[in-house]
Amino acid sequence: MMKFKPNQTRTYDCEGFKKRAACLCFKNELEEEVLLVSSSRHPDQWIVPGGGMEPEEEPCGAAVREVYEEAGVRGKLGRLLGVFEQNQDRKHRTYVYVLTVTETLEDWEDSVNIGRRREWFKVEEAIEVLQCHKPVHAEYLRHLKLSCSPTNGNSLLPPLADNSPHSGLPPSCR
Repeated sequence: MMKFKPNQTRTYDCEGFKKRAACLCFKNELEEEVLLVSSSRHPDQWIVPGGGMEPEEEPCGAAVREVYEEAGVRGKLGRLLGVFEQNQDRKHRTYVYVLTVTETLEDWEDSVNIGRRREWFKVEEAIEVLQCHKPVHAEYLRHLKLSCSPTNGNSLLPPLADNSPHSGLPPSCR
């Protein structure tokens, strides 16, 4: 069953990229195990939870909302890992955050409505699982591994507008 959102408004930035947000959800601050969810389009494949931003929604708020809807988890939002672009078939610009899970719901919106599943993976295993059908999602984890430490706070991709990796984010999301 595929996910359907009635009246969903897609939001785009000034360059025509669809604005998206996602979280790499970890069991703890060690960032060794990441939570992936089954795809709504291809239930036998795994993806990083995330989705489109709603009008007037900040990237950090969209990321937290999306993981709650898709993965049924809440947690402590950490650093902005980076802003990733996908240009091949779709023009997406995705803000990817790190989130440490503190609460896991037994039943959540997408598990009830579309039968979505979730599973913990070691980071290396997640990269392998994602590489075939979601290479951009695998790239999120590769960038995570390149960072020096889980708390260095640096964005790994060039910023969109200025030299701050958090440009455009309100102070509450930085």
